[in-house]
Amino acid sequence: MSTSTAGPAPTGPVRRVPRPRADALRNRERIVTAAREMFVEFGAQVPLDEIARRAGVGNATLYRNFPERAELVREVVLSLMARVTERALEAAEQESDPFAALRRFTHAAADERVGALCPMLDGDFDKDHPDLRAERERVEEAVQGLVDRAQAAGRMRADVGVGDLMVALSQLTRPLPGTACVNMDRFVHRHLQLFLDGLEAPARSLLPGTPATLEDLRRDACEA
Repeated sequence: MSTSTAGPAPTGPVRRVPRPRADALRNRERIVTAAREMFVEFGAQVPLDEIARRAGVGNATLYRNFPERAELVREVVLSLMARVTERALEAAEQESDPFAALRRFTHAAADERVGALCPMLDGDFDKDHPDLRAERERVEEAVQGLVDRAQAAGRMRADVGVGDLMVALSQLTRPLPGTACVNMDRFVHRHLQLFLDGLEAPARSLLPGTPATLEDLRRDACEA
């Protein structure tokens, strides 16, 4: 006769955490998309009710999802970094030429309005939030991979670093003071292409200083 070694059966009901409804998820996504667009156009201090109006939701829906402005800003930054990561992964997968992949990513990242949204990174929110750290590591790894492959193939000059690329991308896609973003589009890709031509090997000049790394950018941001 065998004896059972199983433990005691649960005595109470299992509490299930309800999953967000599909329409609630769609509303949240519409809010983040509208916020990203309006932050580009008007800056991160745009009134939240204007964001709700563009998203097609009520103010109560916006505040239910994002009780504080800082939470919405963080979500927009997360969304931006995730989209940039996807652009890098797509370029690496779909382009056989490593430098063509780097070029494709750079122009695609510009279309995400990276420079226009960069001022939000100085905003009043927790920059060490676990979600932000995780997404930052993903985007840095993806972009570093593009640079490493282009340099290993001899297609990109060796005296530049991924930090040089990210600084240029940020600066060249940032609207000039008093200039509407929509008018910048015709210049951004033209100037990015000039910059990318300068990254190709063989190098045509000797650069001053040393290549900028992502660690350099983080350290400079902390010291600013």
